[in-house]
Amino acid sequence: MNELYLILGISVLFLVAVDLLWTTIWVDGGGGPLSRRMGKMCWFILRRISNKHFNMLRLAGPMVLSLTLITWILLLWIGWTLVFTADAGSILLTPDMTPVTSWMERVYYVGFTLFTLGIGDYIPEKGVWQLVTTLATGSGMLFITLSVSYVVSVLTGVVQKRSFAKNVTGQGGNWVTVLKQSWNGKDYHSIDLLLKDLSSQLSILTQQHKAYPILHYYHSEKNSESSAVALAILDEALTVYEFGVEEEYKPNRVWLKEARSSVDDYLETLHKVFFKPAVNTPPPINLEPLRDEGLPLKSTPEFNIAVSNLMKRRERLLGLVKADAQQWPEEDKRMGGQ
Repeated sequence: MNELYLILGISVLFLVAVDLLWTTIWVDGGGGPLSRRMGKMCWFILRRISNKHFNMLRLAGPMVLSLTLITWILLLWIGWTLVFTADAGSILLTPDMTPVTSWMERVYYVGFTLFTLGIGDYIPEKGVWQLVTTLATGSGMLFITLSVSYVVSVLTGVVQKRSFAKNVTGQGGNWVTVLKQSWNGKDYHSIDLLLKDLSSQLSILTQQHKAYPILHYYHSEKNSESSAVALAILDEALTVYEFGVEEEYKPNRVWLKEARSSVDDYLETLHKVFFKPAVNTPPPINLEPLRDEGLPLKSTPEFNIAVSNLMKRRERLLGLVKADAQQWPEEDKRMGGQ
């Protein structure tokens, strides 16, 4: 018995088991140590080589997901191969029942055992190695089951992430348009149901980001499908609703507060793992376009005093937009006229 191979094999299996289970079934885990670092590394490399051509960033999400799955199966394969290599007589060649001697044969045996192919040209030695083979087969089935569930959950999250973005940007490419759209001639209650729906979507999306941090790396080329841009538009609009609109004209206070709270939770979740606040603040919020439309608003000095207390919040929003390789909504020429 070669204890070194046995210890190395068990260590590798323990590492991949922790990372696999941590990433796939621990909702608050934030991704396993391997998959989390791999995601950050891939995103960093793609950001560096993409320069200003951010189309390459669309590959980040699928690349991180693929590399994560490949890493899990390779480590699982390597770990079990080392375990079986610890005993020279652990695997027998049929029909003469002689022990296998080459690494390639052991790798082959572990491969078809993990993927339960049922090939009978190699068998385990009777006794403990039959039990070990059963454990290897079970780990392979567990890997396949959890991996499929993980992929489905991630892709569902990506769809919901873009759906949230489209629901916001569909109202307008910046907060000014959103405010104009929500004015019904009497007040801003036209936005009430949308705020309720967006709050619910954002809360779900926050939990998905906690459970599957890989969602951070699914980048959209279009600003209209970027959740970071949508969040900036939504929060700027909420700021104006809360501090710039006279009390009697405001949207429903319950949904306004809930939407604000949902944005807070989303920013806090992503701030821990994905972005840092920007070193500068976004462009100031100018209420004049709304005044020109004759909409009832508070005085500019009163509004500016309230917004001055939101500097750190707006820096976080800008940091999120930049981390997603997007432009701040008001500066985006493609969307500014909506």
